[in-house]
Amino acid sequence: MTVKQLLEKGVQLLTESGIDNARNEARWIFESAFECGRDYSVLYGNSEADGEKAERFLRMTAERQGGLPVQYVIGEWDFYGETFKVGEGVLIPRPETEMLVDFALGYLKDKQNPVVFDLCAGSGCIGLSVAKNRPDAKVYLLEKSEKAFAYLKINKKMLGCGNAELVSGDLFDGFQSFELPKPDLILSNPPYIESAEIPLLQKEVLREPVMALDGGKDGYDFYRAIAQTWLPFCKGAIAVECGENQTDTIEKLFSKICAEVYSEKDFNGIGRTVCGFAGTERVQYVT
Repeated sequence: MTVKQLLEKGVQLLTESGIDNARNEARWIFESAFECGRDYSVLYGNSEADGEKAERFLRMTAERQGGLPVQYVIGEWDFYGETFKVGEGVLIPRPETEMLVDFALGYLKDKQNPVVFDLCAGSGCIGLSVAKNRPDAKVYLLEKSEKAFAYLKINKKMLGCGNAELVSGDLFDGFQSFELPKPDLILSNPPYIESAEIPLLQKEVLREPVMALDGGKDGYDFYRAIAQTWLPFCKGAIAVECGENQTDTIEKLFSKICAEVYSEKDFNGIGRTVCGFAGTERVQYVT
């Protein structure tokens, strides 16, 4: 079987499995299995495919057919110009989450040696991206899951972020449970899906860790914890990702602490991030 025929077989198998982006996903899997670039299938399309690599490609394609997200099949995914290792047990980086990094780098532009927190860090895509782009920053990444923490370690090493410190712990324990400096900026993409909605998610999403998805009965458990036990100790700003139709409630939560709060929409027009700025006179949190 030639390289071209093998790739087309992969496209066919994924198409028959009802995968919408079958051609692109087949190519991504092929490039991973063959450890090659995009031009390989063009340059060597009529050549006989390497037997061992072809077998690996078909095995990975079968995993995708079985509902495993393509990011897990490949074992890595790009985010903010860098490649992050991912797998079962850690949330997959998504394009809309890059908004948090954009906000962070803009906010920190004129600040020297800032302290940044990434709460519910997962793969570390947010905090490590900030650390990579701001070598003078000290970035603390907090994560509870042991599986996700393992990916944090790998990705920190891959990106060479010596200015990032990994902290194993539970966000619900609050800032005062950790020996950390007060942050200039808090970032977080916490779980925000309502518990009852979890079983209704797409099968690929259900392969991601429930711990990284379940935001409690109303979806706001983590935002309340951040507002009550982390935000009062922040010296500067906060930016969090949220789900559709959640910005208003989160703005109200943060407004009890922040002097100014606003939300931003993603590329699909959905309110995706809530940002807040601390005033010179801190407003006490009111339950």
